[in-house]
Amino acid sequence: MRTITGAELRSVLHHRMLIERLRQSFRAEVQVPLRHHHTVPTYGADDATLLLMPAWETGRSIGIKVVTVFPDNAAKDLPAVQGVYLLLDGKTGVPQALIDGQALTKRRTAAASALAAGYLAKPDAERLLVVGTGALAPELVEAYAAVRPIRHVLVWGRNVEKAKRVVSRFHRPKFRIEATADLEGAVRGADIITCATLSKEPLIRGEWLQPGQHLDLIGGFTPEMREADDECIRRSRVFVDTREGACKEAGDIVQPMAAGILTSDDIAGDLYDLTRGERAGRRYYDQITLFKSVGTALEDLCAAQLAVEMVIHNETIR
Repeated sequence: MRTITGAELRSVLHHRMLIERLRQSFRAEVQVPLRHHHTVPTYGADDATLLLMPAWETGRSIGIKVVTVFPDNAAKDLPAVQGVYLLLDGKTGVPQALIDGQALTKRRTAAASALAAGYLAKPDAERLLVVGTGALAPELVEAYAAVRPIRHVLVWGRNVEKAKRVVSRFHRPKFRIEATADLEGAVRGADIITCATLSKEPLIRGEWLQPGQHLDLIGGFTPEMREADDECIRRSRVFVDTREGACKEAGDIVQPMAAGILTSDDIAGDLYDLTRGERAGRRYYDQITLFKSVGTALEDLCAAQLAVEMVIHNETIR
């Protein structure tokens, strides 16, 4: 059984390649049971979350990701999200690989948002705003730059010094990247806004949104979490990664539905619909689009399969 570290995964799993493989996987027949979601009490201010995410492609692969989310880890200078991924042979059940779950999650999450943006963001989108300074922030910048002609990136966080640290990770990029303390101004000036936070209160206000923008919400993975207010929902053509997951787990979808602001029929489509050509994405240039992602085990399985393929390929050509 291979062990694939985070560094090795990042070296073989390039964004553009993964985005295209994800497109193929959403078109394929992959079995994805609803993930197990458990609250784990801690001695800190916030409870932790344990996620178990299985998926399989009959006759090919079986995979399961075990993830923990400890919100208080930021105070310890540790990522909030930790985990491992186990990939099994779909014909024999023999374990094939144990993969760094944190690196896998970051890369597939960013790739899924970029995949959606390929259908929903303006083709000429140049200005990207990243809201959040966690481990996912640099991945999002790179993934979006793979699908849109990004020239200017702003990074906002509650702590501007952390935003500056994200910026400092980019050396000689093809775009200008800066930290900002002005969230409203940054939102108003962006073509794409991507949010990856653990916020329980809306950060993005619908009144700030401008015609033609694309809003990507990633961080909220429980019904209590929220990154955008109701006005964002009212003003946007809404898409999700999967209807089943978003309508049960995502506060940015669940709360507006409970308040009667959004219905299931108002959700224009998910990644299955978009990749299979069953629903159109952006209909016109000035339309505001919104994509809510909670993650799906299909994305993990796809990324794990591709990572193992690339590792084997690299070993073969050496």
